[in-house]
Amino acid sequence: MTVFAVEYVYAADSTEARSAARPAHREWTSGLAQDGAILASGPYGDGAGALLIFKTADEAALNSILKQDPFAAAGVIAGTRITEWSPVTGMLAGFAA
Repeated sequence: MTVFAVEYVYAADSTEARSAARPAHREWTSGLAQDGAILASGPYGDGAGALLIFKTADEAALNSILKQDPFAAAGVIAGTRITEWSPVTGMLAGFAA
């Protein structure tokens, strides 16, 4: 399994649409956390985006999962940056490949 950092940039003027989609998005992330696919997630303090830390087989599997995000369906994500990540210290270090 590989750890990926996924950064979302929210679309400008998407606050109302995000608020409407947030309950479904949080249900989606909670389910993935229970399955062990999401290690951590949450919005940035400035409201401009979010960081999600995933553990998946590969980037293709990750992309398949991201397409299911209710925020993606709502069109509130203007940009996504996916980076393979190797946590070496801290609580997530045990997930490094």
